[in-house]
Amino acid sequence: MSLSMYQASVPVFLRALTNLRAVLQKGEAFAVEKGFEPSVLVNSRLIADMFPLSKQVQIATDMAVRGSSRLAGTEPPSFPDTETDFAGLYARIDRAIEVVRGFDAAQLDGSESRTIDVPRRGRDPLRLDGQSYLLGFILPNLFFHSTTAYAILREAGVALGKDDFIGAS
Repeated sequence: MSLSMYQASVPVFLRALTNLRAVLQKGEAFAVEKGFEPSVLVNSRLIADMFPLSKQVQIATDMAVRGSSRLAGTEPPSFPDTETDFAGLYARIDRAIEVVRGFDAAQLDGSESRTIDVPRRGRDPLRLDGQSYLLGFILPNLFFHSTTAYAILREAGVALGKDDFIGAS
């Protein structure tokens, strides 16, 4: 049996976003328990030239929303990058989950050969077929930014493990 574009995208996106939300909740609880302002974590970076936690979450959600939308041949909804606290990040993840859940198999299956143009600042769009877009662009970016968010919190001392990132099977 072959794996469909839907199976390789929507359930994977939903699991990654759900787990990212749970990791953030542990981060916020850690800040409260240790008695410091949670915004310290929201603005934390692994290193000075990397994006902060908030931007990592914004990009991860963008990957899932834009990825599923473009694979379905629809215009991705706008998600302004305005979140400055955990509540805003949770709301963004919840909205992204709602958008991704709105796609069904009929909308995504068969998209492996659809031409996807990915806008890029100051450069020509990246043109990929749907399968290359999903496997070579969306999934690596989703997991890079989710992993970086996890790493920022872990480096700050939040008690996280592999199971927090992967989630329940």
